[in-house]
Amino acid sequence: MKKLTEENVIPLFAEEAKKQDENWRKSIPAQVFLNHFFAINYHLEHSATDAGLQHLSFLKNHQADLNPEEVAEITRLLHTCWSTEYALRSTAEFGDEAYLRHALYWTFPQAYYTVFSGIQAFLFTLGIKTNNADVIQREIGRLVVRNAYPKAIGFYAAGPYNDFNIHRLPLAAYKAGLQIAEKEIDAQAQIGQFLRTTRKQRAMALRAQIQANPNTAIRSPKTGDILNRWNAQHWQQITWRMGYTTFFDLLSRLRISSTHREIERFVEAEIDFTLFHKSLLNIVSYLNGVHESYVAKALGLEKYKQLLEELPPHLKNSFVEARFREKIQPLFGDEQELQLGVAA
Repeated sequence: MKKLTEENVIPLFAEEAKKQDENWRKSIPAQVFLNHFFAINYHLEHSATDAGLQHLSFLKNHQADLNPEEVAEITRLLHTCWSTEYALRSTAEFGDEAYLRHALYWTFPQAYYTVFSGIQAFLFTLGIKTNNADVIQREIGRLVVRNAYPKAIGFYAAGPYNDFNIHRLPLAAYKAGLQIAEKEIDAQAQIGQFLRTTRKQRAMALRAQIQANPNTAIRSPKTGDILNRWNAQHWQQITWRMGYTTFFDLLSRLRISSTHREIERFVEAEIDFTLFHKSLLNIVSYLNGVHESYVAKALGLEKYKQLLEELPPHLKNSFVEARFREKIQPLFGDEQELQLGVAA
């Protein structure tokens, strides 16, 4: 029998190490995506107590004169929001690791669309009635800048391509690592990176759209040909069309990822899928709570309570009523120790 030596063994371990390195490299995009959403959740949970909704004058001054038809439409939007969150919760709370891995195909769009419907209900109370994602992106950007959202989720990016500015995240300039955030500096760095890459994607997509249309394309002043390369001045010309990059743009990455082959890389990656779903669910619960608070303020607490009493069977005695009782109702009463500044 041939003698087993170290020379025989080392290549086997080297090959195994090489395979592990390859698997890790393949998992990096998914790990970064997880890091970003975990960082948002971390930032929500560790924000100061004065970063909550109860401190915003925008909420205190929020009013709406709604007719019965408009109230019915807001109710429909909320039911859509809550039913989608119900489906997301069912997956996140009861699925095992293997199930959660493949559930990304539907939990990504569920997380996006539950918040989307909640935003629609909120905007409806402001007289903005739309299901157009671009319009909603623009309006949410304006509302974030106007301090309609708590500081904890009120961060945003602005500015032209290659000259982005991050607002309300003072630590965002630090370099983001590949590890899960363990400190606030890590979380803000990763959120800042997420805002920059998302705004860059939007800028590139807008450029492609403009240059693909002969009527809107930026051309060379000398030859009249459509430009293949842009300078800083060209990017500056389209900045106003980009609006502000906010939490809504970050959540929109979930919708985009779920409709591209990128989702397959996530499913095959070696990441903590339970943590991913938990982070998504906490962010969704927080944002839906914010939008529900505005709707409750617009309708009045009594009318909002009546709306809750008429919930469909699958939503009765659920997170909807619990969130109202624990997070929303105290905003309008004396129990100020319960705040929306802490993620639901």
